[in-house]
Amino acid sequence: MNVFTIWLVLVVAWNFGYPDASPLEDVIVAIILSLFSTILKKYFKF
Repeated sequence: MNVFTIWLVLVVAWNFGYPDASPLEDVIVAIILSLFSTILKKYFKF
């Protein structure tokens, strides 16, 4: 599975799971998910 696909699924899950999140929370979660995808690429060599 592509790392981008994993990241996209997690972003969509966040947006539908927490629709009342503030823009700041959205940015923070996007940064965390981006770091998570970078770690996935590094350690699992997708």
